[in-house]
Amino acid sequence: MTALRARRAETPGHSRRRSSALDPAALRALPMAVGMFTVLPLPASRSAQDAAEPGLGGWALRWLPLVGALVGFLGWALSLVFWRGHDGGAAFLGAVVWVGVLALLTRGLHLDGLADVADGLGSRRPAAEALAIMRQSDIGPFGVAAAVGAVLLQIAAAATLLGGASRPQGLVLLVVAVVAGRLAALDAGRPAVPPARPGGFGAVVAGTASVAVRAVAIGATLVLGWLLLALTATSLVAALWLPFAVLVGLAAGRLVTWHVVRRLDGITGDVFGAVIEISTTVTLLALAAVVAWGGLL
Repeated sequence: MTALRARRAETPGHSRRRSSALDPAALRALPMAVGMFTVLPLPASRSAQDAAEPGLGGWALRWLPLVGALVGFLGWALSLVFWRGHDGGAAFLGAVVWVGVLALLTRGLHLDGLADVADGLGSRRPAAEALAIMRQSDIGPFGVAAAVGAVLLQIAAAATLLGGASRPQGLVLLVVAVVAGRLAALDAGRPAVPPARPGGFGAVVAGTASVAVRAVAIGATLVLGWLLLALTATSLVAALWLPFAVLVGLAAGRLVTWHVVRRLDGITGDVFGAVIEISTTVTLLALAAVVAWGGLL
Protein backbone atom coordinates (compact mmCIF):
# COMPACT_ATOMS: atom_id res chain seq x y z
CA MET A 1 0.00 0.00 0.00
CA THR A 2 2.95 2.35 0.62
CA ALA A 3 4.05 1.84 -2.97
CA LEU A 4 0.53 2.56 -4.18
CA ARG A 5 0.38 5.83 -2.25
CA ALA A 6 3.75 6.84 -3.61
CA ARG A 7 2.69 6.05 -7.15
CA ARG A 8 -0.48 8.08 -6.73
CA ALA A 9 1.48 10.99 -5.38
CA GLU A 10 3.58 10.93 -8.55
CA THR A 11 0.53 10.77 -10.80
CA PRO A 12 -0.20 13.94 -12.79
CA GLY A 13 -3.13 15.83 -11.39
CA HIS A 14 -2.81 14.65 -7.77
CA SER A 15 -0.65 17.53 -6.62
CA ARG A 16 -3.35 20.08 -7.34
CA ARG A 17 -4.95 22.11 -4.63
CA ARG A 18 -8.49 21.49 -3.50
CA SER A 19 -11.05 23.24 -5.68
CA SER A 20 -13.43 25.65 -4.04
CA ALA A 21 -17.07 26.06 -4.94
CA LEU A 22 -16.10 29.21 -6.88
CA ASP A 23 -13.28 27.54 -8.79
CA PRO A 24 -13.43 28.78 -12.42
CA ALA A 25 -12.53 25.26 -13.49
CA ALA A 26 -16.00 24.13 -12.39
CA LEU A 27 -17.80 25.99 -15.17
CA ARG A 28 -15.13 25.14 -17.72
CA ALA A 29 -15.40 21.46 -16.82
CA LEU A 30 -19.17 21.21 -17.39
CA PRO A 31 -19.09 21.42 -21.20
CA MET A 32 -15.95 19.31 -21.13
CA ALA A 33 -17.81 16.61 -19.18
CA VAL A 34 -20.67 16.68 -21.69
CA GLY A 35 -18.21 16.46 -24.57
CA MET A 36 -16.20 13.65 -22.97
CA PHE A 37 -19.08 11.47 -21.83
CA THR A 38 -21.65 12.04 -24.59
CA VAL A 39 -21.88 12.62 -28.34
CA LEU A 40 -23.66 15.94 -27.79
CA PRO A 41 -21.73 18.67 -29.64
CA LEU A 42 -20.85 21.65 -27.50
CA PRO A 43 -18.72 24.52 -28.84
CA ALA A 44 -16.84 24.81 -25.55
CA SER A 45 -16.36 21.07 -24.96
CA ARG A 46 -12.86 19.85 -24.31
CA SER A 47 -11.10 16.62 -25.17
CA ALA A 48 -10.21 13.88 -22.70
CA GLN A 49 -6.57 14.94 -22.92
CA ASP A 50 -7.49 18.38 -21.59
CA ALA A 51 -8.90 16.76 -18.45
CA ALA A 52 -5.32 16.45 -17.22
CA GLU A 53 -5.25 20.22 -16.70
CA PRO A 54 -5.23 20.84 -12.94
CA GLY A 55 -8.75 20.91 -11.54
CA LEU A 56 -10.63 20.08 -14.74
CA GLY A 57 -10.57 16.29 -14.44
CA GLY A 58 -11.91 16.31 -10.91
CA TRP A 59 -14.69 18.71 -11.82
CA ALA A 60 -15.59 16.66 -14.89
CA LEU A 61 -16.10 13.67 -12.60
CA ARG A 62 -18.27 15.76 -10.26
CA TRP A 63 -20.46 16.86 -13.17
CA LEU A 64 -20.90 13.26 -14.33
CA PRO A 65 -24.17 12.63 -12.40
CA LEU A 66 -25.71 15.74 -13.97
CA VAL A 67 -24.59 14.58 -17.42
CA GLY A 68 -26.20 11.22 -16.63
CA ALA A 69 -29.47 12.94 -15.74
CA LEU A 70 -29.45 14.68 -19.12
CA VAL A 71 -28.80 11.42 -20.97
CA GLY A 72 -31.48 9.59 -18.98
CA PHE A 73 -34.02 12.33 -19.70
CA LEU A 74 -33.34 12.28 -23.44
CA GLY A 75 -33.70 8.51 -23.49
CA TRP A 76 -37.02 8.74 -21.61
CA ALA A 77 -38.30 11.42 -24.01
CA LEU A 78 -37.58 9.26 -27.05
CA SER A 79 -39.12 6.19 -25.39
CA LEU A 80 -42.46 8.04 -25.45
CA VAL A 81 -42.62 7.30 -29.18
CA PHE A 82 -43.68 3.75 -28.21
CA TRP A 83 -44.74 4.03 -24.55
CA ARG A 84 -47.58 6.16 -23.19
CA GLY A 85 -47.49 5.28 -19.50
CA HIS A 86 -48.33 2.09 -17.60
CA ASP A 87 -49.45 -0.51 -20.15
CA GLY A 88 -50.23 2.11 -22.78
CA GLY A 89 -48.30 1.44 -25.96
CA ALA A 90 -45.35 -0.93 -25.93
CA ALA A 91 -43.37 -0.74 -22.69
CA PHE A 92 -40.81 -3.23 -23.98
CA LEU A 93 -40.08 -1.19 -27.10
CA GLY A 94 -39.89 1.92 -24.95
CA ALA A 95 -37.29 0.19 -22.77
CA VAL A 96 -35.29 -0.90 -25.81
CA VAL A 97 -35.29 2.66 -27.12
CA TRP A 98 -34.27 4.04 -23.74
CA VAL A 99 -31.32 1.66 -23.32
CA GLY A 100 -30.33 2.15 -26.95
CA VAL A 101 -30.34 5.92 -26.61
CA LEU A 102 -28.15 5.67 -23.50
CA ALA A 103 -25.61 3.61 -25.44
CA LEU A 104 -25.70 5.89 -28.47
CA LEU A 105 -25.46 9.14 -26.52
CA THR A 106 -22.49 7.84 -24.51
CA ARG A 107 -20.85 6.30 -27.61
CA GLY A 108 -20.97 2.95 -25.84
CA LEU A 109 -18.07 4.26 -23.75
CA HIS A 110 -19.19 2.75 -20.46
CA LEU A 111 -20.22 -0.56 -22.01
CA ASP A 112 -16.78 -0.74 -23.61
CA GLY A 113 -15.22 -0.16 -20.20
CA LEU A 114 -17.34 -2.93 -18.71
CA ALA A 115 -16.26 -5.30 -21.49
CA ASP A 116 -12.58 -4.44 -21.05
CA VAL A 117 -12.70 -4.94 -17.28
CA ALA A 118 -14.51 -8.26 -17.70
CA ASP A 119 -11.84 -9.46 -20.13
CA GLY A 120 -9.02 -8.31 -17.85
CA LEU A 121 -10.42 -9.83 -14.67
CA GLY A 122 -11.66 -12.93 -16.48
CA SER A 123 -8.17 -13.69 -17.73
CA ARG A 124 -7.02 -14.40 -14.14
CA ARG A 125 -3.62 -13.00 -15.10
CA PRO A 126 -1.39 -10.92 -12.81
CA ALA A 127 -2.24 -7.23 -12.55
CA ALA A 128 0.19 -6.01 -15.23
CA GLU A 129 -0.96 -8.61 -17.76
CA ALA A 130 -4.63 -8.02 -16.97
CA LEU A 131 -4.16 -4.28 -17.52
CA ALA A 132 -2.48 -5.01 -20.87
CA ILE A 133 -5.48 -7.12 -21.89
CA MET A 134 -7.83 -4.30 -20.93
CA ARG A 135 -5.96 -1.91 -23.21
CA GLN A 136 -6.38 -4.11 -26.28
CA SER A 137 -8.87 -2.89 -28.87
CA ASP A 138 -10.62 -6.22 -29.35
CA ILE A 139 -13.27 -7.66 -27.02
CA GLY A 140 -13.04 -11.22 -25.72
CA PRO A 141 -15.77 -13.65 -24.67
CA PHE A 142 -15.92 -12.34 -21.10
CA GLY A 143 -16.37 -8.81 -22.38
CA VAL A 144 -19.12 -9.78 -24.81
CA ALA A 145 -20.98 -11.70 -22.11
CA ALA A 146 -20.71 -8.83 -19.63
CA ALA A 147 -21.84 -6.12 -22.07
CA VAL A 148 -24.69 -8.15 -23.57
CA GLY A 149 -25.80 -9.30 -20.13
CA ALA A 150 -25.89 -5.73 -18.82
CA VAL A 151 -27.91 -4.49 -21.80
CA LEU A 152 -30.43 -7.34 -21.55
CA LEU A 153 -30.90 -6.85 -17.82
CA GLN A 154 -31.32 -3.11 -18.26
CA ILE A 155 -33.95 -3.61 -20.96
CA ALA A 156 -35.84 -6.19 -18.89
CA ALA A 157 -35.79 -4.05 -15.75
CA ALA A 158 -36.72 -0.86 -17.61
CA ALA A 159 -39.60 -2.64 -19.38
CA THR A 160 -40.89 -3.84 -16.01
CA LEU A 161 -40.75 -0.29 -14.65
CA LEU A 162 -42.42 1.28 -17.67
CA GLY A 163 -45.17 -1.32 -17.65
CA GLY A 164 -46.18 -0.33 -14.13
CA ALA A 165 -45.40 3.39 -14.04
CA SER A 166 -46.98 6.58 -15.28
CA ARG A 167 -44.94 8.82 -17.55
CA PRO A 168 -43.83 11.14 -14.69
CA GLN A 169 -42.95 8.11 -12.55
CA GLY A 170 -41.04 6.56 -15.42
CA LEU A 171 -39.07 9.77 -15.87
CA VAL A 172 -38.04 9.86 -12.22
CA LEU A 173 -37.19 6.16 -12.00
CA LEU A 174 -35.17 5.94 -15.19
CA VAL A 175 -33.27 9.18 -14.66
CA VAL A 176 -32.43 8.30 -11.06
CA ALA A 177 -31.12 4.90 -12.15
CA VAL A 178 -28.76 6.54 -14.64
CA VAL A 179 -27.65 9.10 -12.06
CA ALA A 180 -27.03 6.32 -9.53
CA GLY A 181 -24.54 4.71 -11.89
CA ARG A 182 -22.67 7.99 -12.21
CA LEU A 183 -22.76 8.52 -8.46
CA ALA A 184 -21.06 5.15 -8.09
CA ALA A 185 -18.34 6.37 -10.45
CA LEU A 186 -17.99 9.50 -8.33
CA ASP A 187 -17.67 7.28 -5.27
CA ALA A 188 -14.95 5.30 -7.04
CA GLY A 189 -13.01 8.56 -7.30
CA ARG A 190 -12.64 8.80 -3.52
CA PRO A 191 -9.14 9.48 -2.11
CA ALA A 192 -8.72 5.93 -0.78
CA VAL A 193 -8.76 4.45 -4.31
CA PRO A 194 -5.46 4.76 -6.23
CA PRO A 195 -4.96 4.67 -10.01
CA ALA A 196 -3.67 1.40 -11.47
CA ARG A 197 -1.23 3.18 -13.80
CA PRO A 198 0.20 6.70 -14.10
CA GLY A 199 -1.53 7.62 -17.37
CA GLY A 200 -5.08 7.81 -18.65
CA PHE A 201 -8.38 9.19 -17.41
CA GLY A 202 -8.34 7.00 -14.30
CA ALA A 203 -5.08 8.53 -13.12
CA VAL A 204 -6.41 12.05 -13.69
CA VAL A 205 -9.61 11.68 -11.66
CA ALA A 206 -8.69 9.03 -9.07
CA GLY A 207 -8.79 10.47 -5.58
CA THR A 208 -10.47 13.75 -6.59
CA ALA A 209 -13.91 13.14 -5.00
CA SER A 210 -13.84 14.20 -1.36
CA VAL A 211 -16.25 12.99 1.30
CA ALA A 212 -18.12 16.30 1.17
CA VAL A 213 -18.53 16.17 -2.61
CA ARG A 214 -19.83 12.61 -2.52
CA ALA A 215 -22.13 13.27 0.42
CA VAL A 216 -23.74 16.30 -1.24
CA ALA A 217 -24.21 14.54 -4.59
CA ILE A 218 -25.61 11.34 -3.11
CA GLY A 219 -27.76 13.11 -0.52
CA ALA A 220 -29.26 15.48 -3.10
CA THR A 221 -30.12 12.57 -5.39
CA LEU A 222 -31.76 10.56 -2.61
CA VAL A 223 -33.86 13.45 -1.32
CA LEU A 224 -34.83 14.95 -4.67
CA GLY A 225 -35.59 11.55 -6.21
CA TRP A 226 -37.76 10.54 -3.27
CA LEU A 227 -39.66 13.84 -3.26
CA LEU A 228 -40.37 13.71 -6.99
CA LEU A 229 -41.55 10.10 -6.84
CA ALA A 230 -43.62 10.75 -3.71
CA LEU A 231 -45.60 13.38 -5.62
CA THR A 232 -46.87 10.76 -8.08
CA ALA A 233 -46.61 7.40 -6.30
CA THR A 234 -49.77 5.85 -4.86
CA SER A 235 -47.77 4.24 -2.07
CA LEU A 236 -45.18 5.74 0.26
CA VAL A 237 -43.49 2.34 0.32
CA ALA A 238 -42.78 2.71 -3.39
CA ALA A 239 -41.35 6.19 -2.90
CA LEU A 240 -39.16 5.01 -0.01
CA TRP A 241 -37.91 2.16 -2.17
CA LEU A 242 -36.18 4.60 -4.52
CA PRO A 243 -33.44 5.78 -2.13
CA PHE A 244 -32.97 2.19 -1.00
CA ALA A 245 -32.49 1.07 -4.61
CA VAL A 246 -29.94 3.83 -5.18
CA LEU A 247 -27.98 2.75 -2.11
CA VAL A 248 -28.04 -0.85 -3.35
CA GLY A 249 -26.63 0.32 -6.68
CA LEU A 250 -23.92 2.32 -4.91
CA ALA A 251 -23.03 -0.71 -2.80
CA ALA A 252 -22.64 -2.76 -5.97
CA GLY A 253 -20.34 -0.12 -7.41
CA ARG A 254 -18.23 -0.04 -4.27
CA LEU A 255 -17.96 -3.84 -4.32
CA VAL A 256 -16.77 -3.75 -7.92
CA THR A 257 -14.23 -1.05 -7.08
CA TRP A 258 -12.94 -3.02 -4.10
CA HIS A 259 -12.50 -6.17 -6.18
CA VAL A 260 -10.74 -4.33 -9.01
CA VAL A 261 -8.32 -2.59 -6.63
CA ARG A 262 -7.59 -5.94 -4.99
CA ARG A 263 -6.82 -7.50 -8.37
CA LEU A 264 -5.23 -4.62 -10.28
CA ASP A 265 -3.81 -2.47 -7.46
CA GLY A 266 -5.93 0.47 -8.60
CA ILE A 267 -8.50 1.71 -11.08
CA THR A 268 -8.48 2.90 -14.68
CA GLY A 269 -10.89 4.77 -16.93
CA ASP A 270 -12.37 1.42 -17.98
CA VAL A 271 -13.17 0.65 -14.36
CA PHE A 272 -15.24 3.82 -14.09
CA GLY A 273 -17.26 2.64 -17.09
CA ALA A 274 -17.74 -0.80 -15.56
CA VAL A 275 -18.85 0.71 -12.26
CA ILE A 276 -21.37 2.92 -14.07
CA GLU A 277 -22.93 0.06 -16.02
CA ILE A 278 -23.07 -2.38 -13.11
CA SER A 279 -24.47 0.17 -10.65
CA THR A 280 -27.07 1.38 -13.15
CA THR A 281 -28.15 -2.20 -13.83
CA VAL A 282 -28.40 -3.10 -10.14
CA THR A 283 -30.37 0.07 -9.37
CA LEU A 284 -32.81 -0.70 -12.20
CA LEU A 285 -33.27 -4.25 -10.94
CA ALA A 286 -33.90 -3.03 -7.39
CA LEU A 287 -36.47 -0.52 -8.63
CA ALA A 288 -38.14 -3.10 -10.87
CA ALA A 289 -38.56 -5.38 -7.87
CA VAL A 290 -41.20 -2.97 -6.54
CA VAL A 291 -43.32 -3.48 -9.64
CA ALA A 292 -42.61 -7.20 -9.88
CA TRP A 293 -43.59 -7.77 -6.23
CA GLY A 294 -46.95 -6.06 -6.38
CA GLY A 295 -47.00 -2.98 -8.55
CA LEU A 296 -46.85 -0.52 -5.66
CA LEU A 297 -46.49 2.45 -7.98
